[in-house]
Amino acid sequence: MKITLSGVLVAYAVALSTLLAGMVAVRAVGSPTETTFDTIDVHRINLREPDGTVRLVISDKARFPGIIVRGKETPHASRRDSAGMLFFNDEGTENGGLIFGGVRTNGVARAFGHLSFDQYEQDQVINLEQSEAGGERRAGLSISDRPNKPLDYAALSRLEAAPEGPAKDARIGRLEAAGEFGHPRLFIGKSNNNSELSLRDGQGRKRLVLRVTDTGEATIQFLDQAGKVVRTITPPG
Repeated sequence: MKITLSGVLVAYAVALSTLLAGMVAVRAVGSPTETTFDTIDVHRINLREPDGTVRLVISDKARFPGIIVRGKETPHASRRDSAGMLFFNDEGTENGGLIFGGVRTNGVARAFGHLSFDQYEQDQVINLEQSEAGGERRAGLSISDRPNKPLDYAALSRLEAAPEGPAKDARIGRLEAAGEFGHPRLFIGKSNNNSELSLRDGQGRKRLVLRVTDTGEATIQFLDQAGKVVRTITPPG
């Protein structure tokens, strides 16, 4: 068999290409690649574990996810009209997030920011937030108790989707009274022109309030179970 120079070159090229392809494949499988971007325009980012479990979602309003429990997503009855990010536990269930927004409509400004962390398969137990609507402003840190059982997402979704009105308000009131949503326990922050520390008991009843107004008036109030102020302490003089 006659061996030509061109045949040798072809064989060499094929062998070299095969070797390079193998090296690229090994690198792709054996180690992660790193890519640097100066700017990325994107509507939504899903951060997942190697097994596909979602751990973080960053999204605009249009692509913001619904309720995700153990990796299964269902629509949120009351559309989350915000951009931000959601945190998920090791099982792919939502357990906190950061949302924010602001707009002026008919001359009235509305703005909000909310960072929260949830109890396992329950609602938020700690949140840092600020809100503004029509000149009313509130900002602070809140801590809540939640029931020692998983949140019934299906029932909550049906309740949120129910028509607004007295019937819905009454149903929510009964659930709140029964402790189905848990209770607030602490708030520290400001409400309009007052700075405030408010402590509540296990039933969500306000029992101790420390308040300082914008003019410097300071008070400590003790309340009974009915919410009546039973003692007020003010500075001497």
